[in-house]
Amino acid sequence: MTLTLLVTGASAGFGAAIARRFVHDGHRVIAAARRLEKLDALARELGPTLLPLQLDVTDAPAAAALPDSLPEDWREVDVLVNNAGLALGLDPAWKAALADWETMVATNVLGVLRLTRALLPGMVARNRGHVVNLGSIAGDYPYPGGHVYGGSKAFLRQFSLNLKADLVGSFVRVTNIEPGLCGGTEFSTVRFGGDSARAAALYAGTQPLTAEDIAEAVAWVVALPPHVNINRVEMMPTCQAPGPLAVKRSG
Repeated sequence: MTLTLLVTGASAGFGAAIARRFVHDGHRVIAAARRLEKLDALARELGPTLLPLQLDVTDAPAAAALPDSLPEDWREVDVLVNNAGLALGLDPAWKAALADWETMVATNVLGVLRLTRALLPGMVARNRGHVVNLGSIAGDYPYPGGHVYGGSKAFLRQFSLNLKADLVGSFVRVTNIEPGLCGGTEFSTVRFGGDSARAAALYAGTQPLTAEDIAEAVAWVVALPPHVNINRVEMMPTCQAPGPLAVKRSG
C-alpha cells in the first residue's frame, strides 16, 4: 500500500532522511519546513512523489488551515511525522534566555499539538493512520542545561501515550521515537547559535546515531501490521548509556 506522509522539519536532518527513506520505499511525502529553497532541492532530488510545503509549525492559522490547503489528491495523510523541533542553549536555568525557552515550547510542544489536531480528525474518520512524534531520551534522562528542552520531550512522551489512550480500539496508531546522541545534523549547531566547533566537540571520539538510523526506526514502526502499535522506541548508540545519579559532596 502506498502511504502519504507529512513530515515536518523536512528541510534537513532527521526530516530530510525520513522523506528520502519513504520516497525510496515507494511512498509519497509532503515535506514541510520553513526553508522552501531546501525543500525545492529535495523535490528535485526525489521527484514528483515529494511535495514541498513551506510551513512554520509555530504559525497557528497555517496549521489549522493545513488539511484544506493541500492539493486535493494529497489531503488524506496516512502518517504524520512530528519532527520539527530544536534545542537552544545549554546554560543553567537561571542564566538561560527566556526567549529561547519560549521558542522551544512554541516549536516542540505547540507545533506538535497544532499539526496533530489538524490531521488527526481525518485519520479517525478513515479509521487508519499513524502519528509519529520525534521525542528524545532527554525526556527521560535529565542533564545539566536540558531544562526546557527535556521538559518539552517529556511532554511529547506523555502526550503520545494519552493520544493512544483516546484512540484505543481504532486503527490510528501513535509512536514516540526517542533518540540519544545523534550526529551529522544541524541540531547542535543550532543549539550553540551557529558555533560549529562547539557542536562538533560533542561528538568527538564517538560513533553517534545518524539521521538514517532514525529514518530506519520510523520506517519500521510504520511498516508493522495495522493492529500493532509501538508506543515508544528508545535509541542510543553503543557509545552511550544512562548514567548514575549526580551526587554533590561537600568538603
